[in-house]
Amino acid sequence: MKTLLKVEDIHTHIGQYHILQGISFEAREGEVSVLLGRNGAGKTTTLKTIMGLTPASKGTVLFNGQDITKKPTYTIANGGIGYVPEDQGIFGDLTVEENMKVAMRKEDDAAFARQDYVLELFPDLKTFWKKDGGHLSGGQKQMLAMARAFVNDSKLLLIDEPSKGLAPIVVEKVMEAITEMKKSTTIVLVEQNFIMASRIGDRYTLIDDGETVHAGEMAELIHNEEVKRKYLGIG
Repeated sequence: MKTLLKVEDIHTHIGQYHILQGISFEAREGEVSVLLGRNGAGKTTTLKTIMGLTPASKGTVLFNGQDITKKPTYTIANGGIGYVPEDQGIFGDLTVEENMKVAMRKEDDAAFARQDYVLELFPDLKTFWKKDGGHLSGGQKQMLAMARAFVNDSKLLLIDEPSKGLAPIVVEKVMEAITEMKKSTTIVLVEQNFIMASRIGDRYTLIDDGETVHAGEMAELIHNEEVKRKYLGIG
């Protein structure tokens, strides 16, 4: 299976703080790769570094064989990486329809076909098509954030904490949507909910204090009580 994203020994500074101190992992085409770790471990910063929002001070990010480490964020996005931030990043004073429209890099038949597809995944968005994004529920805002990223022809989606603050029934919907999205794109997922991560993830990377400390097949981690207890505080 082809490696679509390769992160090699990434170090990232934010101001005087050395946040990432050696992150390495790969994401293979058609898989969900999950970044796991306690709060503050560096997972969100890893996604931001891939997107060029917090540029790496050392190391390399390769996407589809191309070095994107020093590329500006808009170039990375235009090159085929979609990003769903932890705070969702939707426009609260725009309608669902307007949010989708401004997210489209191209308003062509393919984009509108993807929009129709994602509205089938998230029927709530169709129901509230003319409603302002700021008036949606937390779960609906998350659905909109994911839909906006998916509407473009992105080879890779970076999704940060999609289950955060959501009711269990909404988490199930988000899981189903990510599983469906995986059929047409590759996903790197940051997720604190281990049950969700273990059900939809193919591979995992454990991050602790800004470093990669463990990686492998998700099926193996599920049964590795020692690693889960040490790095995730569960067992």
